[in-house]
Amino acid sequence: MKFLLLVCWDVKRMDAQPEPGPTATPKKEESFPWLDDLQAQGRWITGDQLAPPRRARSVRVRDGKPIVTDGPFVETEEAVGGFDIIECGSLDEAVEIAARQPVARSGRIEVRPLWGN
Repeated sequence: MKFLLLVCWDVKRMDAQPEPGPTATPKKEESFPWLDDLQAQGRWITGDQLAPPRRARSVRVRDGKPIVTDGPFVETEEAVGGFDIIECGSLDEAVEIAARQPVARSGRIEVRPLWGN
């Protein structure tokens, strides 16, 4: 069963990160024990860090016309800053994995089963 882990953390810290330049080279891979462990077990499918909310756009279609706004404008201190998709046997097991994610100590991890294919 696949689960989406929404990694939510401090918006101010996300906004303080520098923008990657057009010729930015990928960061040297750092050791991330939580991820290393999941990869070794074959449970981690994919994941990535997201740009801060200030770089997002929200799209709605009303009366057949797209309405695009900056944001979302976050009214809380935390916002989705990344995600992981994992494979495990149950929601309880996914919650146990999420509890070991380092960001859970200062932010929160929302765990949702994927209902698609």
